[in-house]
Amino acid sequence: MSRPIRRAQLIAPFGVGAMFTAADGSSLICAGLDYWFSPDMDPHETLDEDEFIINEWRLERALGVEHFRLPPDHRERRGSNSTNTGLTVPFFRFPTWAVCPRKTCRRLQQIGQTDRGPQRCRFCEAEGHRSILVQVPFVAMCENGHLQEFPWREWVHRSVAPTCTKPMRLRSTGGTSLAGQRVECECGVAPRSLAGITGAKEDKTVLSSTLDSTGVEYLCAGAKPWLGQDARESCGLQIQGSLRNASNVHFADVRSAIYLPPIEAGATSELVGIFSRPPMASRVAALLQASGGPNEQLTGSMLMLLEMNGVSGHSSEEVEAALHAKWRELKGQALQSTVGGGGDDEIRRGEFDLLRAEVKNTDLAVIRVPSSDFDGEFVGLLDGVSLVTRLKETRVFAGFGRVRPTSEPDDEKRKALLWNRLPRRGTGWLPAYTVFGEGVFLELSENRLAEWETRGSVIERCAELKLAVSSGRLGAVVAEQFTSPRYLLLHTFAHVVMNGLTFECGYSTAALRERLYVSSEPGEEMSAILIYTASGDAEGTLGGLVRMGEPGQLEPLLARVLDQAKWCSADPVCMEAGPQGPDSCNLAACHNCALVPETACEAMNRFLDRALLVGKIDDPSVGFFA
Repeated sequence: MSRPIRRAQLIAPFGVGAMFTAADGSSLICAGLDYWFSPDMDPHETLDEDEFIINEWRLERALGVEHFRLPPDHRERRGSNSTNTGLTVPFFRFPTWAVCPRKTCRRLQQIGQTDRGPQRCRFCEAEGHRSILVQVPFVAMCENGHLQEFPWREWVHRSVAPTCTKPMRLRSTGGTSLAGQRVECECGVAPRSLAGITGAKEDKTVLSSTLDSTGVEYLCAGAKPWLGQDARESCGLQIQGSLRNASNVHFADVRSAIYLPPIEAGATSELVGIFSRPPMASRVAALLQASGGPNEQLTGSMLMLLEMNGVSGHSSEEVEAALHAKWRELKGQALQSTVGGGGDDEIRRGEFDLLRAEVKNTDLAVIRVPSSDFDGEFVGLLDGVSLVTRLKETRVFAGFGRVRPTSEPDDEKRKALLWNRLPRRGTGWLPAYTVFGEGVFLELSENRLAEWETRGSVIERCAELKLAVSSGRLGAVVAEQFTSPRYLLLHTFAHVVMNGLTFECGYSTAALRERLYVSSEPGEEMSAILIYTASGDAEGTLGGLVRMGEPGQLEPLLARVLDQAKWCSADPVCMEAGPQGPDSCNLAACHNCALVPETACEAMNRFLDRALLVGKIDDPSVGFFA
């Protein structure tokens, strides 16, 4: 039975390994990438994968893949021979344990992972009743991304290796907590409630440490049901119980990059855009690789190919220049500033450089406004503003975590969760989609910022947060990266600007996103934010956000949001409470002042401090804008 899911939802929140509740109440889990684009099709149907390919060379190099692919869309077959029709993304049934809803039964039973349609209780049928099974609401997971059935038999028998095979029941005593859920077995063992199964103390989870009455730990078996019924790997971590629809069961790792047009003399933006969009992009890339780069013969072939596709009016010189631009992009040289391994730092550096310049391209258009065009106090605080009237962003599903969003920082290990047979680095693909939109790029004054971040009061306040983060589960590496004065300032600035824009340009906070450009390395300093909105429509958005960055509009907006940031309805507690929020990663920041929807934030609403913007009442020098 097919259930419609939008393509973007297959990146997040319903990507590989995520659970989805269908319209009939069935709980399903999205299958691994081995099952996508399956060649097992009708003989009259053909598969053309080139149609789905997306190229973004900087992200490809950073994530170690050959290309990205749009999730397949479902198309009805038309005619005797059809291309890319009937494609689906498979989902498996999970969990496979189900319970009979009849009060006199309530027996737990297992059903098949690929069983379709409603499943009936075999005990009730034997008694002449008809009852449809309901999947249990509990699962178990570990921080390595594994997911398994809740160990019902082990839990009720208080043993990691029970021998009893008699039927079990899941009963509710009427309470709203887990203590009101009770497991029973017909063998006569004492019933056991589910109280505490989702909890943990220090490095021990309740499920792993208390399941067995003899003290033997119940550890993760490394199950990966989204890759098949028997897919598993060695693990041995503590395992934690959870409701199957809990928010920490699946954290999608979505990476993104803004398209940067290749720079090549004589290359028109129209031709470069044609060569960058599927299905032409994959054909151009293959021809360039086969010929070892642009040449006269390839230029002639491309002219003929363009004319066959209804594109005419371009000279051979323009085609050759566009091919050179694409060749430079394929070789990782589209921008001189983006060198190295293609990691996030290099990706942000290339965007930062280009967003500070005038650009006119079909997929990226930037108008640079110097700080001297703005009035009032912001002249000395901003180095410039860029109005990004057009941008294209590629969003890639690179893996996922469970329990905590930072469970596994290693890209290859996260990628391994997506495949039964992991392609070697530099090959394979990941699911992605592109969105189009607009934004405002604000660059703070580097001179003013360099002076501010060396103030003793600023260093002391950031040290307080750094100590709290480094001594917690996130550790010293995360603390060093995200608790610098520069990062905390720019991140909080982005949040208050986003909250202010929602009242001015009609977008909800969930529609806006932040992108931070932060670096203190000598000679490579970055201190800017990009607030943007984007949608899957190729036409992009309507320009309301860009208008707010124009002189005469931006100054009152910034004055208003900074004035509002001086006081929170939770003050003085919010300002004076010290480290607070998730993992004690914030100082003066709460839902009343500086938090935004987590989809809009790059750091899950962590590493924020309002005081670094506007100062404290007893110490204004802490605030950059004070």
